Order: sequence, then structure tokens, then C-alpha cells
Amino acid sequence: MLALVNGYVVTMAGKDIPNGTVLVENGKIKEVGAGVIVPDKAQVVDASGKIIMPGLIDAHCHVGIMEEIYRIEGNDTNEITDPVTPHLRAVDAVNPEDLAFQDALAGGVTTVCVAPGSANVIGGEMAVLKTAGNVVDRMVIKHPVGLKAALGENPKRVYGEQKKAPYTRMASAALLRSTLARGQDYLRKLEQAAAGKGDPPERDLQMESVVRVLRGEIPLRVHAHRADDIMTALRIAREFNVRLVVEHATEGYKVAGELAAEKVPVVIGPIISHRAKVELKDITIEAARKLAEEGVAFAIMTDHPVVPIRYLGFSAALTVRGGLNEEQAMRAVTIDAARILGLNKRLGSLEPGKDADIIVLDRDFFDVRSRVERVYINGRLVYNS
Repeated sequence: MLALVNGYVVTMAGKDIPNGTVLVENGKIKEVGAGVIVPDKAQVVDASGKIIMPGLIDAHCHVGIMEEIYRIEGNDTNEITDPVTPHLRAVDAVNPEDLAFQDALAGGVTTVCVAPGSANVIGGEMAVLKTAGNVVDRMVIKHPVGLKAALGENPKRVYGEQKKAPYTRMASAALLRSTLARGQDYLRKLEQAAAGKGDPPERDLQMESVVRVLRGEIPLRVHAHRADDIMTALRIAREFNVRLVVEHATEGYKVAGELAAEKVPVVIGPIISHRAKVELKDITIEAARKLAEEGVAFAIMTDHPVVPIRYLGFSAALTVRGGLNEEQAMRAVTIDAARILGLNKRLGSLEPGKDADIIVLDRDFFDVRSRVERVYINGRLVYNS
């Protein structure tokens, strides 16, 4: 049993608790509060003058599959031989020895959603992992957590250079639609066979991934920066009645009312960025505030290695500079990120029964001088500065 005592506890589940205690047992949070009775057998860590809060969650990155000190040797992000690859699984390419996992811990990031890249119209399945471990299968929290798709410049650039589709935005949308339509046909045959009305179709791994989206088991998570690409994603999601999460949403603030009306969440970022390509022309750190004002649910990403994973907290702080309030910014890298990933019953706040993923800071989260001193994942100390 572990007891973190005398710290300022930021629960992300209600009011903060000055001089609070977090009690951990068997990898789970057992009790949180002031005046918690600490059993004699507990290992006690005095957090006087420190901040105790949930581990941070990066809802979209490429940790483990785009190793930043390598080129082809460690880059398994984009399968640029076919624009439609729904059957690829990010978890199959994650190297737990990627140095980025150590950086994540140093930045207080305890959970990452690892995605295939955005070269393909459909890139493959995303996975959520804890950031400590040496065997990927034991680090996985949930897989798949979404099917990655992409609209806009990236698929056009990659396949346009090969003189093959998609050469235009129309072709990207058409490929996405046609794949979803094939999935509908596959699902129909499965359902008919289950009802005794014919033989099941020959197994198709591509269509199995698509069917998970069509059944609502996982969302379609679409990379889209420009407002027109976001609207295309919304249009296709309506046509096929699938759950949608928009990734990046650089111009999401321009169509925030549309996103809010359809209750579509977004994962915004990278926040620390410049106008690296045309579709980032109107990037602004005010985007998060504008989304919040319209009632759009959002998380914040690093898109590591675009922004190093250890700067997820700094990214949240920049949205505060852009006018977002501090609570909303902190929620975007904790409980709201967990909710978008469908893991809010397990992660994102310090509450009894949740995973004991806890970080201890030497000062306020939004102070640029703030330093992560201790990180616990499943109640185990995995980082100690």
C-alpha cells in the first residue's frame, strides 16, 4: 500500500484538496481526501509543498512508432504503398525502447494514444498504452481505440507524387466512402449469415476493421486541419452513421458551431507549431478557447515527435495564454482526454477505483518552471527525478 500525504491534490473530479492524501492499493486508488487514515503498513511519501495530480494523457501521438533519432530504421508510421490500409495496427510497430517513453515520464505523461500517420486515407488502428514497460502487450490499455483516416494535404501529396489516387480532395473522400460502403456490404453478409440466410463472407481483415467503426465499437478518427476538410469528415460520418473524432482541427474554431451541434469531439494540436504547410495558415493558440466557447469537447495532443512528448503540459499552458481557463486546459490533458478515448472510468482523475497513475510536481502545473518529481503508473514508481 502507498500513501502520498500532505500534498495539494488536484483530483480533476471536483474540488482540489489542500493537505490531502492519496491512498493506493494493488495498483488502484483506494481513497482520496483530507484526513484519510493511513494504515501502518503503508509506504508513506511526504508530498508537503508539492502538487499531486493525475498522470497526463496525450490523445494523439506517434511515440514508439516514429523513433526520433532514426530514419527508416525506426520510422513505421506510414505505409505509403496503398492509400487504404485499415487493417494495419499501430500496436504492431511500437518499440517500447523508444527513448520517447522516457521523455514521456519526465513530462508526467502516463498514457499515450499511438496512431498511424496521415499519409493514407485510411491508415490503420490506434492503440492506447501506458508509458512504462518493456513488453508492448502489457502496456496496452485499449486496442483498437479508433480507426485513423486522413483528409487534406497529406494523402494528396504522398499519392499525387506517385501519380495515383488520391490526387485531389475529391478522391480522398471517395476512397473513404467506398471503403465504408464495402464495409457495409461485408457487415450485411455477416448479419445475414448469423441469421441463417447464407454463408459468411471470406474473412477480410481490412473489412473487419471497418466493421468495428460501422458497428459503433470505435470511432473514425479523421486527420483534418482545414475547415472544409473537417466539414467533409462530418458529411461522411453522417452518411454512414459513424462516430467521429476530428484530429488536429487547426481550423476547427471556424466551424465550431457545426462540431458542437453534432457533438463531435476534437483532439487539437500540435499547439507549439509554425505554419509548416498551407493548411496551417490560420493556426492560432486561441483555437481552444473558441472551441470551448461553442461547447466543443476537446483534448490536446503533441503529435510527437512533431512536438516532443514531454511538452504536453507546456502545450496546455499555451492554450491558457490563448484565453482558455486553466481548469479546461488541465482537463484537456487529463479527464477530457480520457473521455474522448473512452477510458474516463479508468483514467484521467484521482478517484477511488481508478488506475493509480499519479504525478507529483514541485510547483503549479502552469508555472513554466514546474518540474515533475515523481511518476507512478498503476501505483508503481516509474520515474523519480
